[in-house]
Amino acid sequence: MNPLWVILVLFLILIYILSPLDIVPDIIPLLGWLDDTFLVGLFVYYLRYRQLPKFVSKVIGFFSKKGGKIPEDDSSGFSSGRASKGAAADKDPYEVLGVRPNATPEEIRAAYRLAAQQYHPDKVAHLGEEFRELAQQKFVEIQNAYNILMGKRS
Repeated sequence: MNPLWVILVLFLILIYILSPLDIVPDIIPLLGWLDDTFLVGLFVYYLRYRQLPKFVSKVIGFFSKKGGKIPEDDSSGFSSGRASKGAAADKDPYEVLGVRPNATPEEIRAAYRLAAQQYHPDKVAHLGEEFRELAQQKFVEIQNAYNILMGKRS
């Protein structure tokens, strides 16, 4: 995480702790400090492990725009990496490549090369099998998106 973001988040947490407006008011002894302690604990956890605890991603998944659908996790904390063909087909190819719908073929090719280079499974092979599988899944999505967009252009 960028050091500027860490400072910004730390500043926002400090403002939250010092502000009289909390989820649980601070005028209630001990109970009012629970939400403050929880936020500081999450921030310290993130700084130490460079990731949020698993329950945070489940809560975020519950409130996401996917209608409360929480992704299935295996015991290692990573998703299985096996997407159904229907799930891959639901993704917008422009969004996968990060280009505008009226992008030129040159822009699409450049975005494809950049994304393919970033998510190539060989780039993360040293990080372990889980990361390689996730990168493989993303790489296939990128290739499918490129083929769809270039097929439309031909």
